[in-house]
Amino acid sequence: MTRYTDAIDASLQRLHDEGRYRTFIDIARSQGQFPHAVWTRPDGSKKDITVWCGNDYLGMGQHPEVLGAMHAALDATGAGSGGTRNISGTTVWHKALEAEIADLHGKEAALVFTSAYIANDATLSTLRTIFPGLIIYSDALNHASMIEGVRRGGGEKRIFRHNDVAHLRELLAKDDPAAPKLIAFESIYSMDGDFGPIKEICDLAQEFDALTYLDEVHAVGMYGPRGAGVAERDGQMHRVDIINGTLAKAYGVFGGYVAASARMVDAVRSYAPGFIFTTSLPPAVAAGAAASVRFLKGTGGQALRTRHQTQATILKTRLKAMGLPIIDHGSHIVPVHVGNPVHCKMLSDMLLEDHGIYVQPINFPTVPRGTERLRFTPSPVHGPQEIDRLVRAMDALWSHCALNRAEQVA
Repeated sequence: MTRYTDAIDASLQRLHDEGRYRTFIDIARSQGQFPHAVWTRPDGSKKDITVWCGNDYLGMGQHPEVLGAMHAALDATGAGSGGTRNISGTTVWHKALEAEIADLHGKEAALVFTSAYIANDATLSTLRTIFPGLIIYSDALNHASMIEGVRRGGGEKRIFRHNDVAHLRELLAKDDPAAPKLIAFESIYSMDGDFGPIKEICDLAQEFDALTYLDEVHAVGMYGPRGAGVAERDGQMHRVDIINGTLAKAYGVFGGYVAASARMVDAVRSYAPGFIFTTSLPPAVAAGAAASVRFLKGTGGQALRTRHQTQATILKTRLKAMGLPIIDHGSHIVPVHVGNPVHCKMLSDMLLEDHGIYVQPINFPTVPRGTERLRFTPSPVHGPQEIDRLVRAMDALWSHCALNRAEQVA
């Protein structure tokens, strides 16, 4: 066994040497206190912290309507679903959630998975079975789950340069007009916070008779009049054939989904192993997710979205004013470019230990080497005091670590 343990040790040491070894910390969120939490150090001591890297973008994970729906479903049904969707795991709670999602996106049907990763992987790989000879055109910066789904399904694929519609057109034009085609892309790319050109890609899809697959995981709940995402905001949602979303970010619960025509959803449901052979979400989780989707469709959701954008704008403006190299493409995501994995981890550790600010370093392979960053996710519940503490801490640490201050990164 020595050679195996040596190989394990060597692989882990490489991460340490590159400054990319990931350390988990134990945090406990207190109901009604988010973004404040308590960090339990390895020695057992505790420290109050503010979470600045969470994906619960709107604080819905602690919203009374969400918690109330989960309590009611838990009391009514118990803990688990009891099986896969095909074997006793489909309940009224799952059907209600899928109805809410379909209504959200203006589609005939929706299908819930255990995560948006699984939804992407299972759906994209299964489309090869449904459409023999399918060519998939994938944006170069698509999520890992989309890349895996495209790869695992086999068949032809084309990678177009990020958000480069002209390059996509070239690739489409080179292929057989009779071949089935699908363009896979995102509405918001989470590491830089930039938007995908939805209208332009839909125009190309129409011209070349291609299907469209849009990942909206960082946008659902956050954009559009009812929180359906950037495609809704831009008036393009009806032109997208398949929409992927998550219930674990802005909706604050757990799970993922695709929404499409009833015929498309039925085919994915019938063929995707990632759906067929996975136990369904616990009914309480489905109930909480449905309550969150329903709430964010209404005026309460509109108010949260407005407040959220305001907080993101304030944070970006203040960081820019200090000359920090932030990446700003107009979305709610606030990355600060560091460019070195060791420095990035050091800043993260110092923010946590010295200032009670929790933000994880983003390193390769999530982003290319040399583009390491801290990625802040402000929310409606990050108030003026939290923002002020963060700005002051970043100002002090940037000077302490002798890092360059620069204009906004393009």
